[in-house]
Parts: sequence; C-alpha cells; structure tokens
Amino acid sequence: MMGSKSSTLAAGVCGAVIIGYCIYFDRKRRSDPNFKKRLLERRKNQKCSKEKTGLAKLPDLKDAEAVQKFFLEEIQLGEELLAQGDYEKGVDHLTNAIAVCGQPQQLLQVLQQTLPPPVFQMLLTKLPTISQRIVTAQSLEEDDIE
Repeated sequence: MMGSKSSTLAAGVCGAVIIGYCIYFDRKRRSDPNFKKRLLERRKNQKCSKEKTGLAKLPDLKDAEAVQKFFLEEIQLGEELLAQGDYEKGVDHLTNAIAVCGQPQQLLQVLQQTLPPPVFQMLLTKLPTISQRIVTAQSLEEDDIE
C-alpha cells in the first residue's frame, strides 16, 4: 500500500514538472522577437514547396482546350523529369495528366507498358490523392457558381 502511494505521488510530481517545463518553454519561445517572423517564413517555404512538388493548379474542367493544353504539358513535364531521374516529381505530373484525361484507363495501360514497374507502382499509389483534388476542385467550382 505504501509503495503504491509513493509511486503515484512520484508520477504526479514528474507529470507536473514536465507540464511546467512545457509551459515555460512555450512562453519563452513565443516571447522571442523573431518567433513570428520565423513562423511566417516556415509557412511560406512549406507553401512554396507544395507548389513545386507537382501539385499544379488544375484547369477549368469545362474548358476543353485548357484541359487539353494542361494534359499535354503535364505529360511532357512528367516524361522529362522521369528521363532526368526525378521520379517523384515526374510521377506527380503524370498523375495530374491522368486526373484530367478523358480516358484514364487507356492512358494507364500505355504508361504500364512504357514505365518501369516500380515507377508505375508509385504512380498507382498517388492516383487516389489526385482524384480527391479533382473532386474538391469540382465542388469548389460548383460552390462558386451557386
């Protein structure tokens, strides 16, 4: 019984010390004059890196010419990046092209025959994320119309 009380008390004291240290550290961090500047820079860098990872702005899906232009640009960019060995970005661009393609199954068959199996597998794993972006973009466009 006595060991149980003392271990409970020790655990409570340790928890209080850890919480106290966290509060102290957070207050010290927030009072730093450069904190907000560094935070804004970090957020800006994250936003820029997301834009550079191939998450291109999707065209208006109702404008056939814009979609075709976007499709051809993404295929070309993807092929160039794959040829340079930058598989991650190349696959991102090919995924964007598949997302706006009118016949994605045929394009996937062609890509399956031309891409190395690991690269094609990487492409398949990224397809759900881009299709989610398409659905989100379409719902935002519908909200703008209403």
